Amino acid sequence: MTPNELKQLVRDIPDFPKPGILFRDITPLISNPRGLAAIVDQMAEPYLGKVDMVLGIESRGFIVGAPLAYRLGVGLAIARKPGKLPFQTVDETYELEYGSATLQIHRDAFEHCRRVLIVDDLLATGGTAKAAISLAQRLGSEVAGCAFVIELNFLKGRDQLAPINCFSLIQYD
Repeated sequence: MTPNELKQLVRDIPDFPKPGILFRDITPLISNPRGLAAIVDQMAEPYLGKVDMVLGIESRGFIVGAPLAYRLGVGLAIARKPGKLPFQTVDETYELEYGSATLQIHRDAFEHCRRVLIVDDLLATGGTAKAAISLAQRLGSEVAGCAFVIELNFLKGRDQLAPINCFSLIQYD
């Protein structure tokens, strides 16, 4: 499927989660068998043989990250909101457009992995992905790239992640 065909499966929801926000909903895209297969295959292509682990960011990054890790033949680590992981964690607090948030990851998430691919459904301002990059690097891993289903170019999140390579399937200007 082309990026335009994928984009047609994304549902726009105005004023969610608050007035003035246009939410890009990927649930119709991932519920479409061809759409989900295209996401996984196209996101995997640039990283085949180049990563040892996928790091999925809560929560839609898990949905995309699990089949992507399978396609790449690597494992899946997860970055979650505080209090959701049962083992020893490392934390990273970051700023959002509307406040702050924290991500946690297990201390041993990358014990046997050097190159990590960070995955999420959406790149907006880059704060969440930047926090995930920091966590991976603090745990001794090299971030081989960040991959997103959707990128909101007008928010310039990619600039916040430089020099990390970013890949996105669907872009909105």
